[in-house]
Amino acid sequence: MQLQPANRKRSKIRLLLQSPAGGGKTMSALLIANGIAGSWSKVAIVDTENRSADLYSDLGAYNVLHLSPPCTPERFIQAIETCESAGMEVIILDSITHEWEYLLDYHASLPGNSFTAWSKVTPRHSAFIERILQSTCHIIATVRSKTEYALSEKNGKQVPEKLGMKSIQRDGIDYEFTVVLELDLKHNASASKDRTRLFMDKPPFRLNEDTGKQILAWCTSGHSETAPLDDEAIQQQVSQCASLPELTAIYYRCNEEQKEALMPVFQQQKQYIMQSTALTNQLLNQTINNHGTNTRPS
Repeated sequence: MQLQPANRKRSKIRLLLQSPAGGGKTMSALLIANGIAGSWSKVAIVDTENRSADLYSDLGAYNVLHLSPPCTPERFIQAIETCESAGMEVIILDSITHEWEYLLDYHASLPGNSFTAWSKVTPRHSAFIERILQSTCHIIATVRSKTEYALSEKNGKQVPEKLGMKSIQRDGIDYEFTVVLELDLKHNASASKDRTRLFMDKPPFRLNEDTGKQILAWCTSGHSETAPLDDEAIQQQVSQCASLPELTAIYYRCNEEQKEALMPVFQQQKQYIMQSTALTNQLLNQTINNHGTNTRPS
């Protein structure tokens, strides 16, 4: 346990855009993403909104991954890994409301006590959130919201009072993001949370490519967390990798010459990880099945 001076590292943005239908979440996310990436070819959008991402193709040649139902946490995680492996700089998740709606339906389908059933839901959602936080890319997530009201007394009468916007996602989702921007029906944004201090207490504004450039400047203004690796250090880290996301993170820290020269090393470790994972899953399934057989009443 040791005290040390505060030192902000270079980072990847975790941005949440929320609004009701018609607030302009998708287009705003695309404009910000292009400002961060500097090239449409480095932007990928994971589309759960019935191919709505294709409606903005006139903006530029960005990449789309259509995620059809069921929008499980595991499929979102797979989509993030696909985008990372393709060398994307910015991943847009449009929208993560569908992940939570799937989990609510899953929870409702579970037998037994409703409270204990959450033990099967929460780990899946937590894995999804953790994958967003650990991604090697900038992440922009959109979420649907609805207006929240409460009854208050005025002149002796109970009248509804507008409290603000409530995300259609698990409570506390905003804690996981660096910046949370709320969009109104005129497509103006205001910050409800902002650790960058770029947008907090500012009047409502339109999101565009310049917003992305501001965010990128903040992300790169910190100190570099890691120095470039030499070939020997890379091979040592690759040999110790136990997961594909970890392997991908090392790959994108390499320069182009290292990527080309060490590709066989990365491919070999990737095959090893995939085979180990498959074997572990097989053994786990056998253990579960045997346990179920042994405990079955005669």
